[in-house]
Amino acid sequence: MATLEPARRRGLSNEVADTVRAAIFDGRYPPGSPLREVELSQALEVSRGPVREALQQLEREGLVRTGWHRGATVAELSAQDVAELDSLRGALEVLAVRLVVDGAGDLTAIERAAEAMEHARTPHEMVRLDIEFHDAVYAAAGHSRLVQAWEAIRSQVHLFLLTRVAVSTHGYLELVRSEHRALADALRDGDVEGALRLFAAHRQHAFDVLASGH
Repeated sequence: MATLEPARRRGLSNEVADTVRAAIFDGRYPPGSPLREVELSQALEVSRGPVREALQQLEREGLVRTGWHRGATVAELSAQDVAELDSLRGALEVLAVRLVVDGAGDLTAIERAAEAMEHARTPHEMVRLDIEFHDAVYAAAGHSRLVQAWEAIRSQVHLFLLTRVAVSTHGYLELVRSEHRALADALRDGDVEGALRLFAAHRQHAFDVLASGH
């Protein structure tokens, strides 16, 4: 029988990661902000060990970067980061849209996610709902490995959209509402080519705004 290392409890570090991730996503820690272990451990009333493990987890997600003599900071996306995320997200969404339309599955969660956007009052809230809409699309695709691929870049796409709203929020809330209403309608109508065009235009608009800030 193989010898295995004893399992370690990681519940606390996961809680710390969830808390810091939420603070990044709601704007309390914008891109470039330092994430100091001592300050976080004091604020969260935990030892530095779980904080260090949490920051390592967030680094694997692409939300945090560490540098020699610099410590951990919230990741800032370069022009190359933006281009790579946009192209990978596009490839995944093409497959997701085709599967959703071809499968003619239950679109209730997608439509509810679009409806929830009607009540968003801040850009950060809208970004969160935008991500949840796309969560619903991937879930409806019924492809577990596609969902895993999306989850691997999900946090980085969230950061991508946060960086986009940092460039400009002019007309942002209504634009995103209308775009997602149209996306949900196209999926419901079974119009795969129309849906693909709308999803591409949705990605392109965010890319163009963000690229202009670089």
